Amino acid sequence: MPQVAILVGSSTDDEAMLGCKKYLDYFGIEYNYQVLSAHRNSEECIKFSKEAEENGYKIIIAAAGMAAHLPGVVAANTTLPVIGVPLSGSELKGIDALYSIVQMPSGIPVATVAIGGSKNAAVLAAQILALNDKDLKLKLVEFRKSGSKI
Repeated sequence: MPQVAILVGSSTDDEAMLGCKKYLDYFGIEYNYQVLSAHRNSEECIKFSKEAEENGYKIIIAAAGMAAHLPGVVAANTTLPVIGVPLSGSELKGIDALYSIVQMPSGIPVATVAIGGSKNAAVLAAQILALNDKDLKLKLVEFRKSGSKI
């Protein structure tokens, strides 16, 4: 059963999330990947977020560009950790998405990585899961010893 949900606002974001998938695969972390827009199908997005924990997810990685409301909408509807990945999808080269994701109201945090930082989102997810998984912790130690290269 997948422990991580990867959500993107549009299928145009697929390429930007390849690094995230590659790193999760390396760590042996099962994930579910889906397009779920906070704007185009908001009811489905909210429903997914509210049911994520009972569906077995431990962490949600949400990536979006421009207005980048997806991570915030998800975080507002779950108590699971949400990792936001701002994407460079506008004339502002992702600065707009970064500000949107990182400027969450008090009590509704989104852990935010760098613009296009999908690999670090996967590593952060692995670190969180490793708190209760000794084998994953060992894999992270080896990953760091290797210079964080896969």
